[in-house]
Formats: sequence, structure tokens, C-alpha cells
Amino acid sequence: MSVSHEVLSPLPGTFYRQSAPDAPPYKAAGDAVAIGDVLGLVEVMKQFSEVTAEVAGTLKSYAIENGDPVDPGQVVALIEAD
Repeated sequence: MSVSHEVLSPLPGTFYRQSAPDAPPYKAAGDAVAIGDVLGLVEVMKQFSEVTAEVAGTLKSYAIENGDPVDPGQVVALIEAD
């Protein structure tokens, strides 16, 4: 039985699904995810912190849009864990 795992923002800031505006997204819904895979970045005052997967599985969905503001502990993605 698979379990949904919430990926949370570690910091307040702006969430980005890609490393640069012209770069491909780190992951898309349906992509396989390994522990430690980067799912996005949180930008705070020009400092970027990676948001990584803590479980392996399949990316179910992002809970927020690219460029949206986030709060610490806010859900940014859901992973269907293996």
C-alpha cells in the first residue's frame, strides 16, 4: 500500500520549481523521485535553499504554483511513497 508524503517548505520565501526561468522544472507530476532529489528552491533575499524529497516514490503533484510565496512548514508537493 502506498502512502502520500507531504514535502514542506523549510523557510519563508518564494518557491520555484526550476533553477532558472529558462531551465526545465526539477520534476513534474508522475516523475519518479528518489530520496534527496531536488523538487524546488525557496528564495529568501537572493539566497536559494533546495527543497528535497525525504522519501522515494512518485511525485503526485505540487501544492503551489511556481513563483508563489511560501511559509515555513507549508506543503509544496505530495509524493506517493513506495
